[in-house]
Amino acid sequence: MDFSHSGKVEALRARLEAFMEDHVVPRRAEWRAAAERGEYPVPFVEDLKALARRLGLWNLFLPSLRDDEPGTRLTNLEYAPLAEIMGRIPWASEVFNCNAPDTGNMELLHMFGTAAQRREWLEPLLDGQIRSAFAMTEPDVASSDATNIQTTIARDGDDYVIDGRKWYITNAADPRCRILIVMGKTDPSAPAYRQQSMVLVPKATPGVEVLRNVTVMHHHSPHGHCELLFRGVRVPTANLLGAEGQGFDMAQARLGPGRVHHCMRSIGEAELALQLMVQRSRERRAFGQSLCDHGVIADWIAISRLEIEQARLLVLKTAWLIDTAGIEATRQHVAMIKAVVPSMLTRVADRAIQVFGAMGTGPDTPLAEFWTDGRALRIADGPDEVHRRSIARLELKASRDRGAALAAYLVPPAAGGPRHP
Repeated sequence: MDFSHSGKVEALRARLEAFMEDHVVPRRAEWRAAAERGEYPVPFVEDLKALARRLGLWNLFLPSLRDDEPGTRLTNLEYAPLAEIMGRIPWASEVFNCNAPDTGNMELLHMFGTAAQRREWLEPLLDGQIRSAFAMTEPDVASSDATNIQTTIARDGDDYVIDGRKWYITNAADPRCRILIVMGKTDPSAPAYRQQSMVLVPKATPGVEVLRNVTVMHHHSPHGHCELLFRGVRVPTANLLGAEGQGFDMAQARLGPGRVHHCMRSIGEAELALQLMVQRSRERRAFGQSLCDHGVIADWIAISRLEIEQARLLVLKTAWLIDTAGIEATRQHVAMIKAVVPSMLTRVADRAIQVFGAMGTGPDTPLAEFWTDGRALRIADGPDEVHRRSIARLELKASRDRGAALAAYLVPPAAGGPRHP
């Protein structure tokens, strides 16, 4: 495994860093003020998107979908440091058309969409003209087990009729959101993992109702984490994505790379939180010395660096494995980074908040938002406990063939002596 950056990636990193420093970071306060006034989408973002596209910093997550796009094809490993840079500012990914959940939805449409579906929805998403949402999670069941989903997708002639309720649906409050990928059950009598399907539902379809934009840890996102009601929503059967009964497998195909992208961006947030913590600890004095000279603060800085480096290496290894072995062979590593990175981000952000004191809890630093992102991500895309359960199951499965070899490491009991239990 070689995680060094190629010349191509180093050049992209330099261009992306410069773009962020020159055009994105200076407008952080302006973006927040505009969003708080209800000016969303924030007007200047479209200008930044146009500039990023002209400079070839566009669709970096999966540029191979468009051979005519300026820029270069990237592997997951090559994309990782770029996602980390974009992750320092939560809204920055949109500037480069690398924002969730659109990236995962584009991948679904690319992998499973028909030619007509790609023309209607994938093309404008790749162009950054519209936004999308992925509607899977439901309020009435434990959606960490996707077989629990209760939304029904019933065949009625040449149509599907959809009934159900979803919530924490990212992007659904964005006025540019035009298409929803909805997961529900088409055949409740089928085997557990073949009951679900996905359909494309234009947001303007009669019967689709946005009930509310739910706050996350009292944080309001203008793009939305919405509760949606589907009441007799009728779409043509041509809107089926993939095949009936393929929904669960498609969700796994989508969520795997999406989890990696989330972790990549979270590393960027944690890195910035540490840098801010270090700088603050050097500038502030208490009890006659700089904060960084207090042993507990120095310890926090060291622990944070250790945790970030460990998490980054695991993410890079996972990205490399996806590139070399495919997503299916990387299930355990994807689960590992999803269980490790959000908790790491939360811990690092919490230490940085403590060093900043009252200022760290307010809007003048990004730390409170970083903490919120990390804490919410311990639930989003599967809670920690589910991922640890998957890791344990795969570890136990892999251990079945090791029994005889491991026995050699056990010291046999002496004659007449006590035996191992």
